[in-house]
Amino acid sequence: MARLETAGFESDLSLFKYDDLEQLPERYRDLTEADRAGRIEAAREELGDEVVVLGHNYQRREIVEHADFVGDSYELSRRAAESDAESVVFAGVTFMAESADIITDDDQTVLLPSMEASCPMAGMAEALQVDAAWEKIESAAGGRDVIPVTYMNSYADLKAFCAEQGGLVCTSSNAADAFEWAFERGDAVLFLPDKHLGRNTAAELGVDSVTEWDPWDADSPDAAAAADADVVLWDGYCQVHERFDVEHVERAREERDANVIVHPECRREVVVAADEAGSTSRICDTVANADPGETWAIGTEIHLVNHLRRWHPEVEVISLCGDACMDCNAMRQVDPNYLTWLLESLADGEVHNAVEVAEREKELAEVALDRMLDL
Repeated sequence: MARLETAGFESDLSLFKYDDLEQLPERYRDLTEADRAGRIEAAREELGDEVVVLGHNYQRREIVEHADFVGDSYELSRRAAESDAESVVFAGVTFMAESADIITDDDQTVLLPSMEASCPMAGMAEALQVDAAWEKIESAAGGRDVIPVTYMNSYADLKAFCAEQGGLVCTSSNAADAFEWAFERGDAVLFLPDKHLGRNTAAELGVDSVTEWDPWDADSPDAAAAADADVVLWDGYCQVHERFDVEHVERAREERDANVIVHPECRREVVVAADEAGSTSRICDTVANADPGETWAIGTEIHLVNHLRRWHPEVEVISLCGDACMDCNAMRQVDPNYLTWLLESLADGEVHNAVEVAEREKELAEVALDRMLDL
């Protein structure tokens, strides 16, 4: 595939090496849960320590019950890197599999059950868009040093871009530390791709000079605003967390007398209205440490809410907006039948859906991750 030269950053359109893009074989499409569970366990037993299965917090029960580790994206990548498994099956979305490929050893292969599991928010900050925006922002800044910071929920080429431009990666847990790191080295921060996490982090640090950059509006006056702002927010967002609103918080308190905790990917007004805000790890810890009988309304993806309800039956755990909403469409693509197919294929010596980040992007992205780890 061709390579593109844009704004001084070389973007590789063959960022992923997808060994297999085929649809799920027909014989796997109508498995019952009982048959599927037995076959997964049989394949796991045959593979032994050769494989480690990672289940993201937002995956359904039928996935996480077969995972060696359950957690958020970077935590799971670390678990994979610490293991001796030859194959890492990441039941998550593409940027997570990329991160695992970046930090695992070269002799470990990262596999994604479904190549359709691609995070919409990560897709809101494509490398070509960012290259073009960066050129405009730097020109408007007039000599001010702008440091790019990207959320972990982004593709490897964007992580690589940030490293090359003197920036770094952050998680929702350490975003404030990443902002402070950037301000120590520059005059302003460009935060990608989640504007809500960026705005909440700026507010936490008392930064008032904040503007948004709309990459889809060619006639936007964003460049003028970006010239003076301390924080420039890329106009991206999580489609799950953006749907929570203040009315949900008020209703949970009025109708259920609930404590409310939300993810910082939620809108600023929702975070302000909630009792607490934090990463998926903090949400899990909050429920785990709650007193028996307490009610907690959780403003995040519904499958994590369901897990917490099962894991902590002594606490009343409810979804902030009810159980019929707020599931992640990308995570839904990782069907348990795909996991069955992938594991049985491995047991038969067949490798499908390997994710391999291009070498140059991998090296640079690892720099951005290392800077985060040095905070």
